[in-house]
Amino acid sequence: MTERFSRRQVLRGLGVGAAAWAAGSVVGVRSAGSPGGPLGSPLLFHSPELVPFRGTVSPPPVMTGPSLSISAVNSRHRFHPDLPEVDALAYRAGDVGPGYLGPTIEANADELLTLRYANELTFHPLGVDMDTSLHGVTESYRSAPPTSLHLHGGVTPPASDGHPEQVSLPGRSLVHGFPNGQEACHLWYHDHAMGITRVNVYSGLAGMYLLRDRWDTGRPDNPLGLPAGEFEMPLVLQEKIFRQNGTLSIRSTHIVPEGSWEGGAVGDVGLVNGAVWPDIPVARGLYRFRLVNAGSYSVWNLHFSNRMRFWIIGNDCGLLDAPVPVTHFRVAPGERYDLLVDFSLLDSGGSVELRNDEHPPFQAAIIGAVVMPLFCRFTVGSRGFTGPVPTALRGGRLRSPLPPLPVPEVVRTVTVSQPYALRNPPAIMTLNNLRFSDTDIEKPRAGTTERWDIVNVTPDPHPIHIHLVHFRTLGRTPLRTVEYQGAHVQPPVGVRWAPDPTPFLAGPSVPPEPWEAGWKDTVRSDGGTVTSVLVRFPTADELGFDPDALFDRPETLPSDHSGTTHADPEPPAHADHGIEHPAHNGVDHGSEHGAGGPLQGYVWHCHILDHEDHDMMLKYRVVS
Repeated sequence: MTERFSRRQVLRGLGVGAAAWAAGSVVGVRSAGSPGGPLGSPLLFHSPELVPFRGTVSPPPVMTGPSLSISAVNSRHRFHPDLPEVDALAYRAGDVGPGYLGPTIEANADELLTLRYANELTFHPLGVDMDTSLHGVTESYRSAPPTSLHLHGGVTPPASDGHPEQVSLPGRSLVHGFPNGQEACHLWYHDHAMGITRVNVYSGLAGMYLLRDRWDTGRPDNPLGLPAGEFEMPLVLQEKIFRQNGTLSIRSTHIVPEGSWEGGAVGDVGLVNGAVWPDIPVARGLYRFRLVNAGSYSVWNLHFSNRMRFWIIGNDCGLLDAPVPVTHFRVAPGERYDLLVDFSLLDSGGSVELRNDEHPPFQAAIIGAVVMPLFCRFTVGSRGFTGPVPTALRGGRLRSPLPPLPVPEVVRTVTVSQPYALRNPPAIMTLNNLRFSDTDIEKPRAGTTERWDIVNVTPDPHPIHIHLVHFRTLGRTPLRTVEYQGAHVQPPVGVRWAPDPTPFLAGPSVPPEPWEAGWKDTVRSDGGTVTSVLVRFPTADELGFDPDALFDRPETLPSDHSGTTHADPEPPAHADHGIEHPAHNGVDHGSEHGAGGPLQGYVWHCHILDHEDHDMMLKYRVVS
């Protein structure tokens, strides 16, 4: 019999029990992942002792051109000079590409990029950690893992978006068409395969994608006067746990058995571009850093060790109107930020560290997780780029300023929750209290501007990513979650639950920070808040493709003699989408296509990778 507990009972029981267990057992156990840090929890796995700044790292190689090919491959990679070379995954183009992560792809706005993507994997380095109870994951995935490449932040036809059910098995490939019909920005590409995204990305399947246009060319003569060439550097930030033999571990705790979904883990070492705590030589001048939180779980509050000022000039989907001076900022998984850092403030031969002081989420902290404090050190050399920080980035002779916020035509309430059942492994994570397979999906109409009120009743932050569209963050409003849940008892998982939060708001809306006020595709939804975003769903005429077109699953597509599966980069529009009926909150309660039929639409999900795997991800469609 399954026993149900109230949220308050569970939180009290977990907090007291875990804290007492950890306090009674912690003596003599060192936290290997925190240089000079506190003693570590015996409930957690810890990386071996590693000395920071023992190695350096180079930017990923760059690929450009209208037609590219890239493959997911098995590789070997050394994450730290004192660790052995170990199995990992990587994206490669022939011989171009590192042993971990992938090359940076540079493309031009409004120019189609045709990308042939192949799965050449022969086994998975984290195969034992796959949970075969999730979404059709089978034992065969350990030796023949499927993949699905997603261009995160791309305004992309549905057949090329990297739908989690549009997977390529080893030996198969797809041809994606990326129209790049958007302004210059910092996208990234990564795996999105159903049920195993967390192990695929954690093992290395992620890379940068920089989109250029006439205002932001990426060349030294760019109109904005921004650093370019060697003074523009991608920073792929991650956190990891390593086993004592140096291999990757996605598990954090002894409590959850091997091969079971865990729900997310705080790493105890920080990585930049695949290197643990590297020392990065920089010139004494201005740098542009294109930074992404490519981690699986944690939100970070990033700052320099001397608390020096730097500037944020853009976020996920483009530039801000003007640089925003800051001494720190928060970045959630999936978010990107465009930074200017002036190292001329330091003496030649001096150094400064990129650090984090964000405390772990509640559910990690109760079993002993602590702050992962460090990513890298920058060591300053001779004189470099001497240009100034620009005073404006949009307006005047530059790109048009960010537009005023329109009044939404539809207000849509969606929820982020976790059933509070005492069980091991942990319970499912949900959006709207639904599973991914449920058919009660959002169906916004093309050409409509909507306000999405994201109600997070959990104590932890969840970064919410909506495929296809870009949006603006309106603010975060505190919520009396206990009263909200008491007045609207959450039904069993599988029944939609998205009550209006208005009567339970606990104060005024807090506007977004100036550095997150631009175009976004991922928003941090803090625990106990209603996070509101304003999003316009584009029409087929605006996009140049039908966002609601049907497309085939790879296994239903014809193959040539090489075993390659082909997909049309711009699939034909589907002629008949059926009759739409009015429904509460804009949701159509009709049936979707069965598991074996064609695919349609996009997804929205939490970008904590464990959460989207089970089951904090739902389908949605943009209907006409």
